[in-house]
Amino acid sequence: MIIETSAPTRVDLAGGTIDIPPLFLFHEGAATVNFAVSMLAHCRIETRDDDRVILRSIDQEQTVETTLDKIGELRDLPKLELLSKLVYFFRPEVGFEMTTRSEAPAGAGLAGSSTLNIACIGALNKLVGDRYAPERFIQIAANVECQVIRVPTGFQDYYSAQYGGAASIHFGPEGIRREGLDIDLETLERRTAVLYTGEPRNSGTNNWEITKRHIDGDREIFGIFDGIRDTSISLRMALLEGDWDAVGEIIKEAHPARKRLSPNITTPHMDHLIDVALANGAIAPKVCGAGGGGCIAFYCEDGRRHDVEAALAAQDGARVLDYNIVRDGLKLAVS
Repeated sequence: MIIETSAPTRVDLAGGTIDIPPLFLFHEGAATVNFAVSMLAHCRIETRDDDRVILRSIDQEQTVETTLDKIGELRDLPKLELLSKLVYFFRPEVGFEMTTRSEAPAGAGLAGSSTLNIACIGALNKLVGDRYAPERFIQIAANVECQVIRVPTGFQDYYSAQYGGAASIHFGPEGIRREGLDIDLETLERRTAVLYTGEPRNSGTNNWEITKRHIDGDREIFGIFDGIRDTSISLRMALLEGDWDAVGEIIKEAHPARKRLSPNITTPHMDHLIDVALANGAIAPKVCGAGGGGCIAFYCEDGRRHDVEAALAAQDGARVLDYNIVRDGLKLAVS
């Protein structure tokens, strides 16, 4: 049997970091806004006739090999830690080879690890006979990823991977709810450029430092998070109303507030690239994920996306990413 899955990465427009528990419980109305993009994470599982278990990451150029009777050892294996812990969690009873790869650059801030997590869970769940209903995938993904990065993880990225499209994810004491946004995706795509800066980042470290300051009662951080919440609410409404001028202004105003969270949100190289984009038709930058490297999305004047991309492509180390907004999330095929 061959099982193949794919899931889309995402560009986050508003609300990042507020999706980490328990932060959202202190900001009533907490929400995020993001859209899924066509840079996919892939997982392929092929069953074997023997008891060998082979895990292979094309991106990391690493392989782990064991046998079914030694799957328990994968729990604490540091090599290919996410894959190893997922296989330990599911504990398949048949030999198999699992191969993963991602189309997004490493450390891009596009939720690559969370997306791969969902793709692997979909494939492994099929391998063990659909043990869990799909609505359980996100909680499993968040719990296992927390074991890997050893700090609490945000939830918005799993929703874009599993369901695709543009969405607002709402957080509160009653739980987490995804709201698919019925908006003009063609206009959003036409006006949004995505750039990989060439500098990878570590979201777990950045977000955990911010989370600790919030939990410790930092009043400045608390106020910033109220602003992050308000930005998400305003951006959701502007998108639903098709008010594209307001969309640009909201993202523009959010950038300096976001930088107040941490001096590591941008690097000097990122600041230079932002200046280049703003001088060539961009209205506002949105640092993807936790920042400190990775990708920047630029909301552009209508008709100026290509001008922005051309100017950025001429900068050292920068790479403009080709993408489409995708409506579908996790896909699975069995042969």
